[in-house]
Amino acid sequence: MNKNLKNIVLTFAIGCVVFVFGQYLSNGFSYDTVGQFIEDFVFYQLYAFVLGLSNMNFFAYMERRQWMAGQYVKRVVLGILGSTVMTLFGLFLLRGFTSVIYIGNSFSFFIRNETWQGYSFGLWMTLTIVSVFHVVYFYNRYQKNKLKEQKVIAGTASAKFDALKNQLDPHFLFNSLNVLTSLIEENPQSAQKFTTSLSKVYRYVLEQKNKDLVTVDEELKFAITYMSLLKMRFEDSIIFDIPEQTINPESKVVPLALQLLLENAVKHNVVTSNRPLHIKIYEANGNLIVENNLQPKAIVKKSSGVGLENIKQRYALLTNKRVSISQNTTSFRVAIPMLTKELSVMKQIPQQEFDDTYIRARKHVEELKEFYYNLISYCIVIPFLIFVNYYTNWNYKWFVWPLFGWGIGISFHAYKVYVNDGVLGRNWEDRKIKEFMNEEEGKQRWN
Repeated sequence: MNKNLKNIVLTFAIGCVVFVFGQYLSNGFSYDTVGQFIEDFVFYQLYAFVLGLSNMNFFAYMERRQWMAGQYVKRVVLGILGSTVMTLFGLFLLRGFTSVIYIGNSFSFFIRNETWQGYSFGLWMTLTIVSVFHVVYFYNRYQKNKLKEQKVIAGTASAKFDALKNQLDPHFLFNSLNVLTSLIEENPQSAQKFTTSLSKVYRYVLEQKNKDLVTVDEELKFAITYMSLLKMRFEDSIIFDIPEQTINPESKVVPLALQLLLENAVKHNVVTSNRPLHIKIYEANGNLIVENNLQPKAIVKKSSGVGLENIKQRYALLTNKRVSISQNTTSFRVAIPMLTKELSVMKQIPQQEFDDTYIRARKHVEELKEFYYNLISYCIVIPFLIFVNYYTNWNYKWFVWPLFGWGIGISFHAYKVYVNDGVLGRNWEDRKIKEFMNEEEGKQRWN
């Protein structure tokens, strides 16, 4: 369903609920004509539409902001304060519209007769609904973080596998060994240096393969070693400018990112003494940038794009910051974000547990959808039944039976979806499933 249409349906449903509740507190549906009933219902919907959509847009704005860890209390306080201000302003405009435009009073008359009592019900209802929205929002955020944690685990495992296969290209290793063979015959001293650098490259890969993030200083140190290895191979055909350390020693990047980018630059560009390749690494705007002069090879071996895609996917799982790639006629540049916030989502769990968690998450999403459809149907059908009851025979208020019967059903549905602990809660369900599985396993073992 389109998001705007979904918001309109939601505000209509909220308007229906508030209408029923408001009538229960005030006149108890004591209308002389159907026209009065419709007029009152329309005004409730107008208030729900204006206040609901304005608060939804404000809520969406607050959600789009990047909140740091530990700022959830600030997020709630600012959200409620902002909703209070917007609600009061919206109520003022709506009451002014009703008094001046609809009834025909003067604006000065409207101002003189305004009291806080006229805002109490609308403000109370709006803040109650906004509080519920915050509870639902943080619950959904918690569920999304749990699912994202599982995705990070799966993506990290795949990235580590790709690192072992692709970080050190087989062609590079083959060429390095050829260079080493030549150097042993021509220049044993250079061959010794080459072997030392090559061993450091392997050692770094083995040390970092199980890490999720490494400091930028570690990556820069490795990049210098790796480039010295390339320089022994290409000699004066390659020129590099790499800082020895970063401005912020706490900043981190994904491991082996620089090696992939440096290898990518050498692989796709001409590297000769007449056309040397210039590679520069520097910091800018919170990014670590690898830039080289663009001189593409006339014939390039078809690339799978695993290197850049590997980096982009790992960053996509870890942060909202994205890897930036830019190119012009003279240069090619890749900017990778430097992360300063420690990540606490990288926990290793068995693949079977991940599969079970994903299945449970999918099941829970389906249950949530069913509950929301049930709730929306309730909010639409019950007001319609009230209208039919009022129009046909208001002396016998039969709408009360579906109102409470269906409402009790929704309450049980909500208990099933949202309650974890307690009798028949979700944790109870998980425990029973494990008990039955253990019983079956015991039977199979003894049979």
